[in-house]
Amino acid sequence: MSRHAGQPGGCDEESGLSKKLYVGNIPFTVTEEELRGAFERFGKVASVSVITDRETGRPRGFAFVEMDEAADAETAVRSLDGTDMGGRSVRVNEAHDRRGGGGGGGGGGGGGQRY
Repeated sequence: MSRHAGQPGGCDEESGLSKKLYVGNIPFTVTEEELRGAFERFGKVASVSVITDRETGRPRGFAFVEMDEAADAETAVRSLDGTDMGGRSVRVNEAHDRRGGGGGGGGGGGGGQRY
């Protein structure tokens, strides 16, 4: 007996209802409003999230933009990937979900101050 009967894969992400994009190599000064404006030329933007460092609160140079329509998101990727934004060549592609990855390596302790 399947828990997701009638739902192959159990996920609606491929249904075209929305599309989440990774936007990398953005200027550290870019705002969510500026990104929204750049992507709204291609369709309705559901959300924009500029990623910041947890400790310092400073932007990390990348963001996620979610668009309502998959076709609009694909057009935005084709149109914006590799273009100049604030002197930087931005990278735009489909965001990949990291949730089911089972954890990553680790990478050292962290902890105390280094100076």
